Order: sequence, then C-alpha cells, then structure tokens
Amino acid sequence: MAQHIGFKLARLPRLWRAVIDERLAPLGLTQTRWVTLWNLRNMGGGQAQCDLARAIGVEAPSLVRTLDQLAEQNLIERRPCAEDRRTKRLHLTNDATPLLEEIEKIVNEVRDEMLGGFTSDEIDTFESMLDRIEKNGLELQRQSEQAKAS
Repeated sequence: MAQHIGFKLARLPRLWRAVIDERLAPLGLTQTRWVTLWNLRNMGGGQAQCDLARAIGVEAPSLVRTLDQLAEQNLIERRPCAEDRRTKRLHLTNDATPLLEEIEKIVNEVRDEMLGGFTSDEIDTFESMLDRIEKNGLELQRQSEQAKAS
C-alpha cells in the first residue's frame, strides 16, 4: 500500500485544482489566472514578478502573458520598484477584491467538500503528516545538493 502513496499525493492536487477550475469556469477564470491572483493576494501586494513566479512554481517569462491579461482586466497593476528600476511590483486593484472574495468562497467550499467526513483531529493529523513528508523531502533535496557540490 505504501508504494502508491507518492502517486496518490501527486494526483490529489491535480484533482483538487480540477474541481476548483470547474467551479470557477463560470467566472471566466482559467487555472493560471485564479492561481496567480490567489497567490498574489496571499503573498501581499508589491511582489516582484520573479517572486510570484517562484511561489506559483513557474518560470517568470511564462507568467508575463497571464499578468498582461490580468492587467487588461484591471485586476492587477504593475508599479515601478523604488530600489530597482528594472523591476515592476505587482499590486491587486480594487476591481480584484470582489472576484477574490468569490474565489475564496469557492475554494473554501471545495476544501470543505474534499475533506468531508473527516474530523478536525483527523485533518490536523493529516496536515502534520504532510508537513513531515515535506520536511523529509526538503532534507533529501538538501543532501542531494550537498553531494553534487562535493
């Protein structure tokens, strides 16, 4: 049974996002757009494009088109960075607020449905287990990087 855990862990986020995508489709949001808005909101305004890309897990140039589309929709704006003229800081606009509230409502509904039937204690235990798996994986990466550097 344990041999399938990695595959299940890899499949679960795709399934979770697919359900959310389906629910957000009537709002005209693609996964790329809502994930970008969601992450920008959670990170706080004034993020550099490269930091947002890293948080989402994409290359910065790949994010440009999505940011252009969100700017055209007046959901984000790019502002110059005081410290580095080459860098633009990303900010959510007031027009993004109601959309983000709807996204949050739908994401919360999906989370509650996906975790349906679990007690609070079971969810806490599961989250703790995921944290330990992530910690172990990060340690394995660190060890691998050290071995390559040696």
